[in-house]
Amino acid sequence: MPIDYDHAANHHSLEGPRAALPVLFSDALPKSLLDVGCGIGTWLKVALDLGIIDVLGLDGVAIPEDALHIPTVVLQQRDLTQSWSLGRQFDAALCLEVAEHLAPAHGCLLLDALTQHAPLIIFSAACPGQDGQHHVNCQWPAYWQALFNERGFRCEDTFRPQLWDDTRIEPWYRQNIFLAQKDRASAGREPRLRALVHPAIFASGLENLRAVTELAATEETLRRVQEGRMSPAWYLSTGFRAAARKLSRQWHSAASE
Repeated sequence: MPIDYDHAANHHSLEGPRAALPVLFSDALPKSLLDVGCGIGTWLKVALDLGIIDVLGLDGVAIPEDALHIPTVVLQQRDLTQSWSLGRQFDAALCLEVAEHLAPAHGCLLLDALTQHAPLIIFSAACPGQDGQHHVNCQWPAYWQALFNERGFRCEDTFRPQLWDDTRIEPWYRQNIFLAQKDRASAGREPRLRALVHPAIFASGLENLRAVTELAATEETLRRVQEGRMSPAWYLSTGFRAAARKLSRQWHSAASE
């Protein structure tokens, strides 16, 4: 089942991963890294530059070769709405701003696969109200935390305080990212991940809300005009104003010739 998503419609820089990955792997770089929903490969490109030579990226949509930052040999297209297995393990996995594009049942399949392929997962997914393409399951981090807990992974809010103010990193990562680590003994006993909205996301949301509100008001006015539901005085005054403006434009046009 193809996901309606166009990577070319979004800007993803190398600057963000270059700032974030040394923080995410501050203790030690993994020897192998899986990136699920890798897109054009910005995060894997930086991983390769850092010296992680065993990398693999999966994505649910076809990506033109000339758009990629990584060799095609380390990229696979997979249907992320289905179960999948690569037949191997990785030291760590990334899954960043992917799960919100999948229906809830498919999101569970995604977490099944992630937790079967790596004991350490760096995860983020869009929160409720976050703008984006094909956002069909936006949830607060605690929702995903509970699903990770069911699979024997505990979750930690390790990264957000470290990345929060770093403007080199896209704000959706700074807002949503957390660590999930295999630990059946303590999974579900850890504190719940907090629901936070980054100021940059909040400001963007206000702009979108304002635009949507203005558009809705305009469309409602047009409907009222077309249906004859405005007052008689409105139609009379609007007609006179429109006629006056038309005559004025014609006069100025003739005068300038």
